[in-house]
Parts: sequence; structure tokens; C-alpha cells
Amino acid sequence: MRWNSLGAYGRAARGMPSPDEEEAKPFFPATPPDALGPLVCDKVLVDGKAFLITRPAESEPLTKQPAIQDAFERDNYLPFWTELWPAARMLAKVVWCEAWAPGTRVLELGSGLGLPGIVALSRGLRVTFSDCDATALEFAATNARANGFSDFDLLLLDWRFPPAGLRFPVVLASDLIYELRNINPIVSLLKQVLEPDGLCLLTDQDRLPSYNLREALEGEGLRYTTQNLHAGQPGGRRIRGTLYRITIAPKPGFA
Repeated sequence: MRWNSLGAYGRAARGMPSPDEEEAKPFFPATPPDALGPLVCDKVLVDGKAFLITRPAESEPLTKQPAIQDAFERDNYLPFWTELWPAARMLAKVVWCEAWAPGTRVLELGSGLGLPGIVALSRGLRVTFSDCDATALEFAATNARANGFSDFDLLLLDWRFPPAGLRFPVVLASDLIYELRNINPIVSLLKQVLEPDGLCLLTDQDRLPSYNLREALEGEGLRYTTQNLHAGQPGGRRIRGTLYRITIAPKPGFA
């Protein structure tokens, strides 16, 4: 495991900067580890293969924590990473079934508990887990190690402020467009981060903001195809979703 240094880890959620600073700088909240309460370990089946994912047993109590309330006041931030969302299960299965070149570099955006990235590790890919919440990254790292992997990177990343030079041939993203305000920053980030022949696999539970995603992708010169998916806990309700395969559109005059 390696931390990619952006000079931000350890400075999360300290003090309340001015509105100008909020607009100009990345925001890195840190969910207090001592507020997480009991943990549970789920055995998640991905096309028959079992992966171990540890997560907080309950998420609702976190909303009463002062640090979380401060983060919400500042940036409408809530620690959604504590849930294992159906879209993450969808993406994990897509990653498992995809044909990959060994050693391909992969960036997982908003990795949270890290399931898709862990499945990518199991397929021999070089994974960088990224999230704006340092505690989420610690869970992704713990879960990766629990599944037998230690060679991966961690990147503290506010997707509204990607560092210069961050480039990957593959980007994974699940359930990130749950709010309309997330769409333009994520689409802009993909345009910057994806290599010219790169691929983003993005899954969404068909939330309402997703209807604006396609227009935003086209506006930034990104091509996409869609595929209907379903996922859910074994024996539970199946959730409908969509896989977006996103690529950089070629420049005029190029095939």
C-alpha cells in the first residue's frame, strides 16, 4: 500500500475556512473512526467469487456527529461511503467479466469501501483507490488486505480539483452522480484524467440526476454507450441500474 502525497492527508476537516477558501480549495473531510460504531464483515459474491468487505453496521448515527454536521454545513458532505451500494456490486461484476491486459493502471473514483477496485486487483490490475474522505480510504485499504492484496495506491482526491498530470487508462466509478451538482465536476474530471484511448466504467442506480449525465458527456466531447444492469443482496430486492462505457471522442479529422 502506498499513499500518493497531495499535501492534504491529515489536514481534513480542521476549522471552518472562509467561503472564498471553500470555493478555491479541495475539501477533505475525515469521518471520525471512533464514531463508526460496530463493524460487520459481508461476504460479497461477484459472479460466484467471494470477497470480504468490512463496513460500519449502521450509518444513520454518523449524521449526529459534530464533525459530520460541520462537513455538511460546509459542503453538504455526508459519509455515503459507509454503505455497500448496489451500483458498486454492478460495477464489481462488470470489472470481473471484462477482458483486461495484466498490469493495467486503474483509478477508482469515490472508492468508499473499495469493492470494484478490489475485484480489479483480483484480475491483476494496478489499482489506485481515491476518495475525499481519508477514513474511507483506510477502509478500502483494510478490505483490500483482507482479500489478500497489498500492492495498491491510495489517493486523497476531491474530484472538483484533480491534480495536474493525473492520467489513467481506466477509471472506475459507481453511484457518484446521486446529486445534480456532481455531474459537471465528474465529467470534467474524466475529460482530464482519461488517457486518449482510455475507458471509464461508470455505474448508476438510475437516480434522477443521471438524466443530465448524457448531455454533460456530449458537451465535453466524451462518447458513451449504455447497458442495463441489476444488482442487490442475495435474496433481497434487485435494483435496476445502468453501465456507462465512456471514452474520449476523437478530434475532428481522426478516425
